[in-house]
Amino acid sequence: MSVLFGKARAVRLGLLACVAAAGLTSVVAAQESLLPPGFDDKPAPAPSRSPRAKETAAARPAVAAAGKPAPAASAEATSTPVVQDLPEDTGVTASAPVARAPVDTLGDIDPALIDQLIAATQPKVDIPPQGQRSLARVGFLDQQDGGFPAVSTHYLSGQYVEGVVAKMRGPLVSRWGHILLRRALSSRLDTPVGMNGADWAAMRASLLLRMGEADAARALVQEVDSGFYTRSLEDAAMGAFMATADPVGLCPITALTAAGHPGWDWDAMRAICQAFTGGEGASPMAQLDRSMRRGNGQKIDILLAQKFAGAATKTRRAVTIEWDGVDALTPWRTGMALATGLEPPEALRKSAGADYASIASRAPMLPLAARAAAADVAAGRGVLSSAAMVDLYSEIAAVDEPDKTFGPLAAQLRTAYVAADTGDRLSAIKGLWGDASDPDRAYSRLVLTAYAAARLMPSEAMAGDAQSLIASMLTAGLDRNAMRWAAVVPAGSEAWGLLAIASPNKLSAVNGDTLASFQSSDESSGGLRSRFLLAGLAGLGRVDNDTARTFGQKIGVDLSRQTRWTRAIDGAADSNNPALVALLAGFGMQGSGWDKMTAVHLYHIVAALRRVGLDGEARMIAAEAVSRV
Repeated sequence: MSVLFGKARAVRLGLLACVAAAGLTSVVAAQESLLPPGFDDKPAPAPSRSPRAKETAAARPAVAAAGKPAPAASAEATSTPVVQDLPEDTGVTASAPVARAPVDTLGDIDPALIDQLIAATQPKVDIPPQGQRSLARVGFLDQQDGGFPAVSTHYLSGQYVEGVVAKMRGPLVSRWGHILLRRALSSRLDTPVGMNGADWAAMRASLLLRMGEADAARALVQEVDSGFYTRSLEDAAMGAFMATADPVGLCPITALTAAGHPGWDWDAMRAICQAFTGGEGASPMAQLDRSMRRGNGQKIDILLAQKFAGAATKTRRAVTIEWDGVDALTPWRTGMALATGLEPPEALRKSAGADYASIASRAPMLPLAARAAAADVAAGRGVLSSAAMVDLYSEIAAVDEPDKTFGPLAAQLRTAYVAADTGDRLSAIKGLWGDASDPDRAYSRLVLTAYAAARLMPSEAMAGDAQSLIASMLTAGLDRNAMRWAAVVPAGSEAWGLLAIASPNKLSAVNGDTLASFQSSDESSGGLRSRFLLAGLAGLGRVDNDTARTFGQKIGVDLSRQTRWTRAIDGAADSNNPALVALLAGFGMQGSGWDKMTAVHLYHIVAALRRVGLDGEARMIAAEAVSRV
């Protein structure tokens, strides 16, 4: 039976009990008549006594003698009432029992009124028990769809997992590390020991939001039934729905568990939901006006809420959004602005950086040019795939009058794919790369051209561009296409280093002379590229221990050094727990750039991933490290 029916029955019994109690204190006689004026002038007929009432009256014990309290009824009372005899020689004459007509406390109540009161207490949504989703396992990416095994977190301590996930602030230095962590956070995983399933979802969704993964965060919070939301999951839901420019998606939550959630943003959201659902009460616009007068939230935030709520009200009130004096974009401002079809000023967009770009690159209401500009940041971070980038530029190319900046780039991408001459295709690819003045854009353009680069046939004439072409292919995981260049690139070159790490199969043993040749042409700051090459090869088991130790001493790298984090990720690998290894790998890759990464961290990440069966991710992360410094 539905949970709602059980709740309704409890409410009905409670109401009847309250009315009965009111009757015993003579409140029924003072009730306001429910009849229209004039209909209650005649004396009301005496209420008829039902058989049940008569039976009750007969079972009621007689009134005790004056001055003597009536004894308490026995718990084992029978159908025949028992009256205790008065003591002898009391000197008091017992009065005759006074017959009292039973009070019909329910006859004067309109049944429709009771039904109305019950309906008012019912939840807005009724999910039968058999339809409720369990909180023992939360996530939307099942193992058969590419997620991690659900039991990976079954026996983990909730406190330990919280210490890993909640302390990750992002961003990650590695695009492939970002993709790996997103996959782990989205997986359908068992709730750790001692943790609430809703909080488990909230923790992961919050981290996805910090990574710029709004779509994944929204999908994750929607895996929990609205009636089971906790405060932390409500906050995560607010961030997810605002980041996807869908404030109305929060309305089911505001009507249930978040009905009393404090905060100006929740007050504004409740007014917005009332505007869209036509709820009763004060006007939504009036509520928002009151919030502005009281200083609940900044002016720009309330104005954006009013502009959005005004789309659902009958008021013909124009709301003008003025960004003067606004010093920063917040998730609320970004989400509300995009939901109302507004694009924040350029200065605010630039100051927000990757936080805004990650949202804008997936916002369908923005112009294609704005999305393409944002994609130059989002793709390099791992938010957009190579296929998504190609789709975006294909839309730009299909427009009759494309943008003056990105229209020619879309035409170049077409040339990179379909030009008959190989030289023209290579020229178009290099034109899309541009210069290296903006590292985020430069790497995002490598993502854009990955499949076009894979269509080029290797030749000695293009050996000088082999390193960039190989790096471009590896951004999309096209390792087998990249390996076709093995016969073209010389041993010890940078292109060779990428192939030595990215190869699906182990190549010939790497000796110290080849590593020394690679180091001699290494122009990276502090020889970081050589350090990463050694860490990657050692983590993949593609260089023997003696060679690794000798070369490490030469470049100042001690791969045997241990820290608390290295012991944790090695222990996760020992227990063959891929999800925990992925979480710890993400923890170890936090930073704004690869210069914040150490060779020791890279070595343990690559080695741990390989040991738990994530060889592909291990190779791509190591190759990315070598190519991006």
